[in-house]
Amino acid sequence: MNMLVDGEWRTDAYASTDDDGEFDRQETAFRDWVEADPDAEFPAEAGRYHLYVSLACPWAHRALLVRSLKGLEDGLSVSVVDPYRENDGWEFSPEKDGCTEDHLHGYDYLRDVYTEADSDFTGRPTVPVLWDTERGTIVNNESEEIMRMLDTAFHEVTDRDVTLYPEGYRDEVDETIADIYDPINNGVYRAGFAGTQAAYDEAVTELFDALDRYDELLEDRRYLCGDRLTEADVAMFTTLIRFDAVYHTHFKCNVRQISDYENLWPYLRDLYQTPGVAETVDLGHIKEHYYRSHADLNPKRIVPKGPAIDFEESHDRDELPGGPPEELARATRT
Repeated sequence: MNMLVDGEWRTDAYASTDDDGEFDRQETAFRDWVEADPDAEFPAEAGRYHLYVSLACPWAHRALLVRSLKGLEDGLSVSVVDPYRENDGWEFSPEKDGCTEDHLHGYDYLRDVYTEADSDFTGRPTVPVLWDTERGTIVNNESEEIMRMLDTAFHEVTDRDVTLYPEGYRDEVDETIADIYDPINNGVYRAGFAGTQAAYDEAVTELFDALDRYDELLEDRRYLCGDRLTEADVAMFTTLIRFDAVYHTHFKCNVRQISDYENLWPYLRDLYQTPGVAETVDLGHIKEHYYRSHADLNPKRIVPKGPAIDFEESHDRDELPGGPPEELARATRT
C-alpha cells in the first residue's frame, strides 16, 4: 500500500497487516484541538476551518454527518476527493459527480495537503482532515476527535441548538463509541483485510457477536444511549449504512446482513430518515471506492449492481421513548 515517507511518495512502503495476518490500522498523526475559546491556539470561528473528505469513507462520513446535523454547512467548507483511490492516493476530480477540486490549494492529490502541513510527513494520507486556513496547517485527522470538536467547540458557530454529546449521557456515549470501535467500526476492516484464516475468523466472530448484542440492546431503546441521538449513533451509522452494500460481500462479513436483524435494521432506517442524514449518504461513491480501489480483494474491479436497499421503508422506532431533536425538523422545514 502506498504512503508518504519523509514527504516523498512511495508505492511499496506500507503493509496493512502485521506478522499474524491481522489488520493493522495506522495511528493518526495530527491531534490538535479546536476549542470554544477565542484565546485558544485553534479557536472555533465560522469560515476559518476546512474539511477534506471522501463520501465513501465511513470515518470522513462521521465528520460530514455532524456538520450536517449541527447546521455548520455555511461555516465549515468542504473539499471532496474521488472515491476511486489509485496508486497516487486520494485524488481531486472536480469533473466527476459528487467530487470537488481542492478548494484551498488547488492540489491534485490529498497527499500534497499533508506535505503542505508537514514537508517531512511520513504516513498514509487519510480522510477526514480538518485544516486551519489562518495558520495554514492540519489541525486534526482523527475522525472521532473531529466529530467531537464539531459537536462541542463549534456549538456557538451555529444557530442550531443540537448537541450530540449531552450532559448526563457523556460517560455512556464515550463508553459506547469505544465499545463499538474494535469489533464493529474497525472489525469489518479486520475481517476484510485479514491475512490469515485465524485472523479473519477472530474478527468476523467478534463483529457478529457485537452486532447481535447491540441488536438485543436496541429492542427497547431508540438509540444506543437511550432516548437521545448522540455521537455514538453517528459512529454506528456510518458503518451500518455500508454494511449490506459493501462489507457483507467485499469484506466477507456474510454471516448476516443488517437487513436480517430485527432491531438494527429499523434502527438504521430510523437514523437514515432523520433530517440532515440522508443527504450525506452516497452509495455510488461508497460502492465504487471499495470495489474498485482494493485490487487485492477484487482484482477485476467490477462494481456489483445490488443489493437494492430501501432505507426509506417505514419503521416503528418512533413508538419508543425519545426521538431526534425537534430543532432538526424545524430547520428542514424552513
